[in-house]
Amino acid sequence: MIITDFTQEHIEEALKIAKANYEEERRFVPILPTVDVLPDLEEFAENGLGVSAFEGNKMVGFLCCYKPWNNAFTTYARGTFSPIHAHGAINENREKIYKRMYQSAAEKWVKAGISSHSIGLYAHDPQGINAFFTYGFGLRCVDAIRPMEDIQEKPCSDFTYSQLKKADESEVTTLRRELSAHLAESPCFMKTTTQDFDLTDTNDQNSRIFIARHNNSIIAFLEVTDSGENFATSTPDMQNICGAYCLPEYRGSGVSQGLLNFMITTLRNDGYTRLGVDFESFNPTAYGFWLKHFTAYTQGVVRRIDEKALPENMLK
Repeated sequence: MIITDFTQEHIEEALKIAKANYEEERRFVPILPTVDVLPDLEEFAENGLGVSAFEGNKMVGFLCCYKPWNNAFTTYARGTFSPIHAHGAINENREKIYKRMYQSAAEKWVKAGISSHSIGLYAHDPQGINAFFTYGFGLRCVDAIRPMEDIQEKPCSDFTYSQLKKADESEVTTLRRELSAHLAESPCFMKTTTQDFDLTDTNDQNSRIFIARHNNSIIAFLEVTDSGENFATSTPDMQNICGAYCLPEYRGSGVSQGLLNFMITTLRNDGYTRLGVDFESFNPTAYGFWLKHFTAYTQGVVRRIDEKALPENMLK
């Protein structure tokens, strides 16, 4: 096996491999949308951080990533991410191919001062998952999907549901702050500063917010938008949950299921047929709830290397 730099000449074959890997996942998760054209790979050929794997003249895999950025993934680290369309490998010897490619790619990433490495993998690809698990990665994020169909729930008349008008969306600011505090606690430890919170609360994305009330007080919310964290979420018939929180004293009451059903009914009447969600796997509340009602199709894994391995000029 020969590992080389990922270049413009490799893009066409790389897209074929990435498309085949996506179709492989669709066989396990058939609700995933048909995607005829994957995102372009030009930026990955230009940034010099990617690699390709060849057996003779045949490309058998590629592994690319975005340009690095500072303070990645709620840390002080310089990080990068390889989304599901920016890497792939043929099925035969896939684990070995990924291991060889990561060894070469990671050398480039570390020379660029990148200490936090993140890869989006397909949830039903045991070879890929095992390759990166073996090389020190752990699960962090999950993308999941479901058809826009009602979930089974016990009827509950204690709560009322509605969609907030745009002018009233500040009414969920308190719940947003409680969500931020929840994510800062064990075992998540995703600490958000007041400044970070204010930036994420500007609601620049064209989202819709659905709420549950009890005794005229908002006790839970769900927020959806047109696109999520990967190319599969951008199809016009799909909406994606980008925020959710329920007050602790109401968990287990059925309010979250009722709110989810209300939102599903509303979105289905608007013509949407798929619903996606992404969440942190180390958030036990989210992990337990979403995987009851959604099917995972990606697993975002991350590795934080020892910063002492970075070039000395990167440590200053």
